[in-house]
Amino acid sequence: MLNLAVLLEDTARELPERDAVVLGDTRLTYAQVDAQATRVAAALAARGIGPGDRVALSCPNLPYFPIAYYAILKSGATVVPLNVLLTEREITYHLQDSGAKAYFCFEGTDQLPMGKAGLAAFESVPDCEHFVLLTADPAGETSMTGVTTLTEFARDGLPGFETVQTSEIDTAVVLYTSGTTGRPKGAELTHSNMVLNAQLATRLFAAAPHDVHLLALPLFHSFGQTVQLNAGFFSGATLVLLPRFEVAAALELMEREEVTLFAGVPTMYWALLSSPDADRFDLTDIAANLRIAISGGSALPMEVLKGFDERFGVPVLEGYGLSETCPIATFNRVDRPRKAGSVGLPVWGVEVRVTRRDGTEADVDEPGEIRLRGHNVMKGYLGRPEATAEAIDPQGWFSTGDIGRRDADGYLYIIDRTKDLIIRGGFNVYPREVEEVLLTHPDVSLVAVMGVPHASHGEEVKAFVVRKPGATATEEDLVTWSKENMAGHKYPRFVEFRESLPMNATGKILKRELAEMPSD
Repeated sequence: MLNLAVLLEDTARELPERDAVVLGDTRLTYAQVDAQATRVAAALAARGIGPGDRVALSCPNLPYFPIAYYAILKSGATVVPLNVLLTEREITYHLQDSGAKAYFCFEGTDQLPMGKAGLAAFESVPDCEHFVLLTADPAGETSMTGVTTLTEFARDGLPGFETVQTSEIDTAVVLYTSGTTGRPKGAELTHSNMVLNAQLATRLFAAAPHDVHLLALPLFHSFGQTVQLNAGFFSGATLVLLPRFEVAAALELMEREEVTLFAGVPTMYWALLSSPDADRFDLTDIAANLRIAISGGSALPMEVLKGFDERFGVPVLEGYGLSETCPIATFNRVDRPRKAGSVGLPVWGVEVRVTRRDGTEADVDEPGEIRLRGHNVMKGYLGRPEATAEAIDPQGWFSTGDIGRRDADGYLYIIDRTKDLIIRGGFNVYPREVEEVLLTHPDVSLVAVMGVPHASHGEEVKAFVVRKPGATATEEDLVTWSKENMAGHKYPRFVEFRESLPMNATGKILKRELAEMPSD
């Protein structure tokens, strides 16, 4: 028997008075988080919610998230974390598709009225029986009418509630994919999947006796959920919550809370390097406490990796994974040489293959599709047996849809997504490779490369560029420079300048939206 909630419960027994989560002046100990989660779990059980049920959760990085997350697990039900930026229509889809029986939703703000959108979605899904509002006011006051607040909900908890014992192969979490190739699908991750991945993260990053994490990654996403929430609670770390990533706020918290571990996506590292706000802080003091920095979510450009190393004096360890793999699959390690540009070696218990189109093994440094097998691979896509069979073969190999290569030492390098591949005049062009070169230009701050239709070549290479402050490079300048620095079939023939590039809540550049947006 195994329940993911054990990560909280064991630490609450061992280190009850240690701060578990910090948000501003609010500091909750492990004992307090565990007690509150138990009360909410008891209230779920009192309403008949338990094993086999799914409960949705929409909440930014606030203390509510771990309380509700572990409460759902304690009840024996499955957590369905939802992106906090979803619209009413999108929330409705996720509630229906997951078959959620209850829905915990943060009230939100005037700028992001999550509660109103969430309530409207809930009311349109008859099979979702309970709506619980996580109020913006911690005291439980709200201007919304006709709703049950978390404080009210928790009053109905059954006395003497004990965590429901679940099987290691029961589904603990359903994480929805981004839906870039169709409607989002829910990846079913088991208690065993999630516990082992959290333990792996602790081992990979050599958890200190008392680490302090800056948690800027959204908790609804697999990266922040596994590498920081679950791994952090397993190791007894203190999680300093940052609901919205801003450079000044992040650095202020690193300084004040003496943060030892930072995890982010490439755009966060880019922001820490490019923002003038960084000049207001003593980076030497921050680096003295910061023992490790972790990057994932998408490939980290070489120029950004080098720049962070030089400016902060802390090496960045880059890894790779997907929602369907909990997410960790490969990582650079503290006990092995770090290879810049690589996402490291397979983690314990995980196999990696790079294969050609015919399924045969690719040679050293030959590009191919990345396939994974191990304890981290999901049970399947919720309610989609055909999609599951397409993604996972009978031998357990999961097809990622990512293109990569492995060097002679077994280190994996991500080249691009299969769907992002540009075929120009019969030649393959990998956008990430072009982006890496363009980022070395002194006037380029951020870039996204994609294919656009072309009459004679099928596709042509186009770059969307954010210039550095004060930079004056023109389209002709960048095209000419690119021609001198890249092969003839790779360099962009078109360059479009933008003030910013659209990103999702996890910091990934949204290329599909970029192509549809009008020029600045």
